[in-house]
Amino acid sequence: MTMQTRVFIVHMTPELGSHVFDKANERGMMGEGYVWIITTGMTNVWSLVNRLDMDSMQGVLGVRTYIPKSKALDSFQLRWKRKFLQDNPSYVNADLDIFGLWAYDATFALAMAVEKLGTTNFNFDVSNANARTDLESFGVSQNGPKLIQLLSSTRFRGLSGEFGFINGQLDSSVFQIINVNGNGERGVGFWTPKYGVVKKLDFRNVTGYSTSKSNLGTIIWPGDSQVDPKGLGIPMYRKRLKIAVPPKNGFREFVSVPAGTIPNSTVTPTGYCIDVFNAVMKAMPYKVSYDFYAFEKPDCEMAGDYNDLIDQVFYGNYDAVVGDVSIVANRSSYVDFTLPFTESGVVMVVPIRTDLNKNAWVFLKPLTLDLWVTSGCFFVFIGFVIWVLEHRVNENFRGPLLYHIGTSYWFSFATITFSQRERLVSNLARFVVVIWCFVVLILVQSYTASLASLLTVQQLQPTVTDVNELLRKKENVGYHDGSFVQGIIQRLGFDLSKMKNFNSTDDLNELFTKGSANNGIAAAFDEIPYMKLFLAKYGNYTIVKSISKIDGFGFVFPKGSPLVADVSTAVLTVIEGDRMMQIEEAWSIKQTNCSDSRTSVSSRSLGLGSFWGLFLMVGVAAILALIIFVSEFLYEHKDVLRNTEISVWDRILEMLKIFDDRDPNAHTFKETEIREGGHYDGVRIRGAKVPVEEPAEVPAEVPVEAAAEAPAEAPDDINGTASPETEIHHANTNNS
Repeated sequence: MTMQTRVFIVHMTPELGSHVFDKANERGMMGEGYVWIITTGMTNVWSLVNRLDMDSMQGVLGVRTYIPKSKALDSFQLRWKRKFLQDNPSYVNADLDIFGLWAYDATFALAMAVEKLGTTNFNFDVSNANARTDLESFGVSQNGPKLIQLLSSTRFRGLSGEFGFINGQLDSSVFQIINVNGNGERGVGFWTPKYGVVKKLDFRNVTGYSTSKSNLGTIIWPGDSQVDPKGLGIPMYRKRLKIAVPPKNGFREFVSVPAGTIPNSTVTPTGYCIDVFNAVMKAMPYKVSYDFYAFEKPDCEMAGDYNDLIDQVFYGNYDAVVGDVSIVANRSSYVDFTLPFTESGVVMVVPIRTDLNKNAWVFLKPLTLDLWVTSGCFFVFIGFVIWVLEHRVNENFRGPLLYHIGTSYWFSFATITFSQRERLVSNLARFVVVIWCFVVLILVQSYTASLASLLTVQQLQPTVTDVNELLRKKENVGYHDGSFVQGIIQRLGFDLSKMKNFNSTDDLNELFTKGSANNGIAAAFDEIPYMKLFLAKYGNYTIVKSISKIDGFGFVFPKGSPLVADVSTAVLTVIEGDRMMQIEEAWSIKQTNCSDSRTSVSSRSLGLGSFWGLFLMVGVAAILALIIFVSEFLYEHKDVLRNTEISVWDRILEMLKIFDDRDPNAHTFKETEIREGGHYDGVRIRGAKVPVEEPAEVPAEVPVEAAAEAPAEAPDDINGTASPETEIHHANTNNS
């Protein structure tokens, strides 16, 4: 009971074995969690075991030589019982065990060998005439070697099964696995040399050797349990656990060993890890006694690093280690860890700088460079699209070249403040501008909100946000002295000369204060529990990036220790309860979210990634409008393109000239072309030809003198056109 093992193999005679099980049952060692296996020393003579002793053997597992059933065996046993009880009427049990059957088969084998040898020569040689004992006076058969050879080669199916010898030993090829339940035993499987563990002796579907428990029937273990025992348990009367703790010069909030302790003597440590362990032990389902010992040298320094401390458990010098020990893969290969009781991961911590926004160019910060460039390009592009769609039908977009350019881009950029005064005529242009104004509205509102935040809210920004930036600038970085984090930093690409170690939160703050230029550091790498403690003490720092995923702190036990499972369960109980929160508050170790830098510090500038959908929408609309306009223009002037009397270059120039001119069919240009002349609202249009009207007749009431004074009709010129005087006269007459 003082051993951790719970598996026992009993290789005894039935009489002695029965006494062992009686005593084990009295001590409570036949309950759940124990495994008892008996050998053929008891199972092959099972009939000698008292049925009353079965009560103390419930759940026992055993192996015995398998005796296959056969008609010959049944017939022989019937004849044997009849003959035996006839000669020994006082015996109750006349069953033959395996030894009786082997004796019968051995006699039969000897008879077969003698029969093969023949009875012609059975002479004996007297080896010692002066023998002092009867054995020495026995003669030696001259056929002895031949008889042994024939007997060794004899194989047949006897009452006990296949009977034969291998190297002079009886071959028992099959064993039956039995389980003691109730007043007897039941078979749960078989073992054969060729196929291993099988449930039935039917090898048609068996492919190879197996040791799987699934090939066995249901096993009822001690304590009427069908759950497979672990094979290990907590010793009930074992000595107190000897637990090692690491003495620390820094971060004593986790583990602190009193100074001046005597080597190899018990200590009373304090700290976060110690309080958690004590709480876990109180949550255990049974009492575990333990003492703490400091892993230190006579000068009170730690006697090695954390790997050396864990090695002491592997070598058996300590029963466990309690402290800020990280669960790492290479350590788990030779010790067992409980479930972690802290957050996991290695993070990067950097200082925070306060951005007071006194930069004269702060108005550029709300948008990233790519968004500024993209926005500017689209303002120019939209101005060009508006000019293409409007300059043939809108007087506001006509005139000299510089006037064309100025008006178009004035209109485009004026949409920022929605102050454009030019009226659009083309429906395609109106369609593009509506979508563009929607995009500009979102851009302006987003820019305004971001700029207001920059100017009114004090911004806290990390000095460094990426490991590559540290490598590029060749900055110094810090790590916890004696920690495995040093190897992680080296794998990231940092040179050993750029790495500074620290032992406490004060050391770390001092390195940050110096800065990388003054032999300090620009960033520090360590596990989350240490950094949580550092941030709780110094608030002008932040976690910007998670570097590596580890399982946090755990308690160390020897490989295969039965305590690991129960302690892990107790760890979960403590973590899920209020006690863990009380311990963290007592040692200023608060929970924090350290998943990634983007959760704590993010970019304040708006990037193109947030608006590319809007630019895509307005770009597609503008290009679609250009395609429609060009298609209509080319279709309208297809005659020019089909004119083969002029060269291709002349046709292109002609199309460009038409494109640059006004659209005479546009309703905005109210010009009436008349074959001989024209006017517009009573004003003579220069160069227009107007037909000459007949002079109006003089009214009757006009005096004859006035009529006589009327000018005579002017003769037409050679071209049939009226003289200027007549032209003006008729125009005035019409107006009147």
